[in-house]
Amino acid sequence: MSSRHTKAPSSDPSKVTPAPATGKTVVLDFEQYPVPNDAAPRIRPDVEAVVVCHGLFGSKQNWRSLGRAMSKKFGVPVYALDLRNHGTSPHIEGIHYKDMAADVLRFLQDNNLRNVVLIGHSMGGKVSLALALSPDLPPGTISHLISVDMTPARGPISPAFEHYIEAMIAIRDAGLETRNEADKMLQEIEKDMGVRQFLLTNLSRPPSPNARTWTFRIPLDNIRKNISQIGDFPYDPVGAEGNDGQRPERKWEGKALFVKGSASKYVNRRNIPICEAFFPNMKLVTLETGHWVQAEKPNEFMHEVEKVLKES
Repeated sequence: MSSRHTKAPSSDPSKVTPAPATGKTVVLDFEQYPVPNDAAPRIRPDVEAVVVCHGLFGSKQNWRSLGRAMSKKFGVPVYALDLRNHGTSPHIEGIHYKDMAADVLRFLQDNNLRNVVLIGHSMGGKVSLALALSPDLPPGTISHLISVDMTPARGPISPAFEHYIEAMIAIRDAGLETRNEADKMLQEIEKDMGVRQFLLTNLSRPPSPNARTWTFRIPLDNIRKNISQIGDFPYDPVGAEGNDGQRPERKWEGKALFVKGSASKYVNRRNIPICEAFFPNMKLVTLETGHWVQAEKPNEFMHEVEKVLKES
């Protein structure tokens, strides 16, 4: 697949210095799944809601089925967010985790939400971890933290995601008139139809009534330029070796669950100790899935969350 662009920027924060946080926040779009009439009793009296953060190239709609299921099973409302530069949330320069975490905190405060179960998958997992570690987080904001197949370790993102963004840029620039044409271009780098369908949820027609070609609703060039921010993390654990003072040392004492996909390499023996240093009260479970744990095994995923929430 060809692209008119030059060599893609590196996603490895050890090779490219990521742009700093801007300190600017945006109002995130979201979908709320209220508690249905036939829901189970509230799972804990001290849990007010579940809030979900999606992964890179994802959106709130990825959690629609699971959001409804969790509101029924846990007896609390579920809020699925669109993170900045994703879904229908505002576009703004940069995807720094401090900024994205601040967006989520703003959402919680604007909606008077406390004692929430914060769930994040992939990039959204890092956003959730960064918020838990943020010095700006008021006590009592997060009840339980759930990171799905993601750790707070720094390093390059999967090459597959770099290929995806280059492919989406090529699709955008090709001026395609049908979704089938876009899917055929994606097949050159991704054989899994489910992954292609996931990526193509970002495809849309421009609002003009005369528009014939498809484009993407997410700011691809912005994400591509700042891709090293996705591999970065803004904090170090307390007592970290080699800390140059550029990143604050942080620790979160609350209950944290890390859910690993057995066929995924994102959570591994090298970065599990980093999780333990940041989150001393963490628990790790593994499900027989790839990276999209909650999509591949939704019932098993909810069961693991339920077990953690029912612990004293």
